[in-house]
Amino acid sequence: MAEVTATVALTRADVVPSRKRVKLPAWLEVAKPRLIPLLLATTLGGMALTEGWPLSSPRLICTLGGGALASAAAGVLNCLWEQDLDGRMNRTSGRALPSGRLSPTTAFIGAIACTLAAAMLLVSGVNCLAAGLSLLGLCSYVLLYTALLKPRTTQNIVVGGVAGAIPPLVGAAAATGHIGLGGWWLFALVMVWTPAHFWALALLLREDYRAVGIPMLPVVKGPVVTARAISRYGWATVLLSGFGILALPTGGLFYGLMLLPYNNRLLQLVHRLAADPDSLTNAKSLFRWSILYLFGICLLLILSRSALAAHLDQQMIAMLMQMGVA
Repeated sequence: MAEVTATVALTRADVVPSRKRVKLPAWLEVAKPRLIPLLLATTLGGMALTEGWPLSSPRLICTLGGGALASAAAGVLNCLWEQDLDGRMNRTSGRALPSGRLSPTTAFIGAIACTLAAAMLLVSGVNCLAAGLSLLGLCSYVLLYTALLKPRTTQNIVVGGVAGAIPPLVGAAAATGHIGLGGWWLFALVMVWTPAHFWALALLLREDYRAVGIPMLPVVKGPVVTARAISRYGWATVLLSGFGILALPTGGLFYGLMLLPYNNRLLQLVHRLAADPDSLTNAKSLFRWSILYLFGICLLLILSRSALAAHLDQQMIAMLMQMGVA
């Protein structure tokens, strides 16, 4: 059967089918709500890596609410900055701002309102460190990635990915008032996960980026070089993910055991893409799994802090000690 190759142009709706089925209101569309759940999941992961887990319900709600509002503000400001660019691409010309369904003034007022609400909620309900980190994530996404790096370098997502890696720090700060080793580990893991995840998407949409002169890696270097880079970052993600065994206060062995199938599937898809870099099917599969992978990591972190996981850890340690004595 003939393989789907890069000669076929895909839209974001082809990659994420829910975009075809669900049409969001203009004011909600610019907030990019589909990105928020993963950011909140990594925030919860950062919390689970601390001795402060589980958090009280009010603090948890304030942290997640403030993070969601800050993410929404970043999404709106990103859309405002790129509205001219979006208007020149077929797949994005129908978005709320370039199509005129939402005015820039209304969008800007909404972004400012979300930013202020996020800051107030985090300062009053959590702490100043969590609030400052959340606003740092907003600024790094809009200024560092969108305005500075994205239009200038093929490595834009490598450095600009710091914006998406900040939520674990927010979670750690919310739980304990400081950032410990676990928070920094999850920050690093999201940083090395981001390029492989994003470049898989960029392989699918590279003709759109090429049309408007955005120097994404697949546009400048081609699919072969991009697949090699994805492979390097995929392996780095797998290796770094194992350090969660040490970063977790409890349940590390449970986490390590449950992590194996996640990493096996990620490497399988990375190797499949490396063998056929022009395959859009392989790129799409990797992109979709990479999202599930990070959700899965955060879920494992939370489950690892349960009493059952701690009990299983004790049993495994006892069994290993008996084997060592024998």
